[in-house]
Amino acid sequence: YSGMSSKTKQLYLIAYNAICCLGWAYVLALGIPSAIASVTSSLDGGSSLLEAVKAAGANVYFATPSTAGWSNESSPSLAFVLTVVQSAALLEVLHSAMGLVRSPVFVTTLQVGSRIVALHMVNASPRAQSQWGAALMIFSWALVEVPRYLFYVAAIATGDATKGTPYPLFWLRYSLFAVLYPTGISGELSVFINSSKCDTFLGLLGGGNESIMYWYAMAFPIIYAPGALPMIMNMAGNRKSAFKKRFARPPPPPSGLVWPVTDTKANGEEVRSSTPTAKEILACAIEAVNPELAESQCKSPGDALKVAEAGLNKAYTTFQFISPEGKTTSFASAMSAENDTKFQTGFVKGDLPSPKDKKLEISYKGKQISGEELKAQVKSWVDYGTIEPSAGEAIIKCADNPSWIDLSDKYFVLLGAGSAMGPFEVLMQLGANVVAIDLDRPFIWKRLIERAKKSSGSITFPLTKSQKDCADDDEMYGCAGCNLFTQTPLIRDWLVDLYPNKPFTVGSYAYLNGALHVQVSLAMDAICRDLCERRTGTSLAYLCTPTDLHLIPKEAHEAANENYKVFSKKPFCMLMKLLGGKKFLRKNVCDPVSGVGGEFYYVNGISVAQGPNYAMAKRMQHWRAIIARSGGNIVSSNVAPSTSTASVTQNRTFAWAYEGMPYFKPYEIFAPETSKSVMIAILFHDLNNPDSVANPKNPLANPNQLFSSGSFHGGVWRCAYEIDSIGESSVLLYFSKVAAPYVMAAGGIGLAVGAKIMGYV
Repeated sequence: YSGMSSKTKQLYLIAYNAICCLGWAYVLALGIPSAIASVTSSLDGGSSLLEAVKAAGANVYFATPSTAGWSNESSPSLAFVLTVVQSAALLEVLHSAMGLVRSPVFVTTLQVGSRIVALHMVNASPRAQSQWGAALMIFSWALVEVPRYLFYVAAIATGDATKGTPYPLFWLRYSLFAVLYPTGISGELSVFINSSKCDTFLGLLGGGNESIMYWYAMAFPIIYAPGALPMIMNMAGNRKSAFKKRFARPPPPPSGLVWPVTDTKANGEEVRSSTPTAKEILACAIEAVNPELAESQCKSPGDALKVAEAGLNKAYTTFQFISPEGKTTSFASAMSAENDTKFQTGFVKGDLPSPKDKKLEISYKGKQISGEELKAQVKSWVDYGTIEPSAGEAIIKCADNPSWIDLSDKYFVLLGAGSAMGPFEVLMQLGANVVAIDLDRPFIWKRLIERAKKSSGSITFPLTKSQKDCADDDEMYGCAGCNLFTQTPLIRDWLVDLYPNKPFTVGSYAYLNGALHVQVSLAMDAICRDLCERRTGTSLAYLCTPTDLHLIPKEAHEAANENYKVFSKKPFCMLMKLLGGKKFLRKNVCDPVSGVGGEFYYVNGISVAQGPNYAMAKRMQHWRAIIARSGGNIVSSNVAPSTSTASVTQNRTFAWAYEGMPYFKPYEIFAPETSKSVMIAILFHDLNNPDSVANPKNPLANPNQLFSSGSFHGGVWRCAYEIDSIGESSVLLYFSKVAAPYVMAAGGIGLAVGAKIMGYV
């Protein structure tokens, strides 16, 4: 498929889906008239309605043009077309694996595979064919597939699956599952159970209950029991998401920081696509060194900085800024222009006194740990490989230096103060002075300010009117906040003038999905850049993602290699490797790159599922981090672990994968409160320890080694396999764990039955 042009792929997919739609329509065209004729005949013969329906169901599999009342009796039978059209669905696994469609390979394989198993059983078992469950299964499949394939044809033809497809078809695609999935599963279960009692089927490999085919048939009801509900709930989630997108309000006219126009539709509508712009920025960054070798930035400190500077400069000149008056300029021009509008300053001091005994506490598995218990836990993480030794040392040094936790005279600017991974709660608890930047939404500021009041810290925030002119707190909440997209220059101006002579630590914590993540990252970057230039003593703080390309210590590289030697021999890993080829369980070890200062080891942690915009946004943060550090600013930029935040676990596939990942040593998925606690401890270490890598006075062989130290990666760097290659295996492990009680129960029943048959009891 990789050699196909875009047009050829579209034509192929339209043809494939149209043919499958016609195939399933043919099944209905034979099955429904045959069933009606059978019911009518049975009723005429004196049977009850229930008996007539059951008899009709038992005959559907055997439907032919003759039983359907067609004049052309040479057309193929229902069983033949059913076998062909359902077997053709195996191509969908190939489509997914080759990237022709965006469906996840593992989920597609499970869905198609279960159908193929049921198809094989009904074709091989006369008993399964001649009972009502076969008809229930066949009709459920066909009634789901006809609108599904027709929906795909419309989606490809219009180029818009959400709003371009006719609404009746859209509704059927995302609603029929509520009835037809349960009926289809019920029909499949009846096929499995009847096959297990069919002598013809059992005789394929043995005979009776000792036949291999018996256990083959009985295994699937056990698997279906735990898997059916999650599958239906997943479809319910997809339906909710699809309808939300379908009826979403049209986006407002572009304003503030926006992607540049990349195309114009026939109706004059401007298209602002992120992909071509991101490619331009990356190309410009790479060309600053060598257009043929991106890795060359690892070979020279100067080249690494050239890449970063070229990439960010290109972003500033490429992205646009639309003023409230509708004037469009480059983002670089907007940030250099003079502004007459100014924010007012709001301030609220907490009611609690500063705690006398300050100590580092980490929230872990439902309790607060500190002192020796904390050190023991840190050692356990280091020994297991979940974190790097440098991260463990940073946390322990922070615990041993309680003066680092005295934040009464420290000022933290939080860009995205309400972020799920931001340190606002911890800083308030420790009595810090927080300058909060977040959206102008009253509910956000009510939460932040109320929390500040119940602390020993303080919160400073932008207001659109003087605080003394606000009649009450509710009015103050309504006037608080700002917009990083539309008011970037104003936010920068306000922060430059705020609290002169007070060193700021500026943390970039705002996060948005998709292309918006790149926009908000660039907005935060502009503020960080200008504060570093205009305010003495400014330091920067970032949370790096483990799902990125990082330079790593040699010890982490060697540990990953050792883990690979162990896991590559495990039967489960061997099976998944066999099934997935190069897609599943790829070795997490890359050849080192030689350069000034020796050999540099790196890990490829990029996750395709997170999308190119996520990678672009994080790359821009890396660029600013190494530029600022080279300019003399302290930069704390440490890798945070995979964390079960609501924004991540709302994607059920990610949630399932997180449950299975700990199988792959040394993975551990952390709760948000743990991640925030450990990362703030490492931040305090970076800000206070003069020997920290964050301090620019400590030389590095390469600027990108800034991200090698203090990494709390959660196991990504030392795992046997790349993180982007263990998702499907992790999901399978999760469902295996869910199914384990059912399998054990079935095994116990099987042993009891076997013992009874053998006469032992």
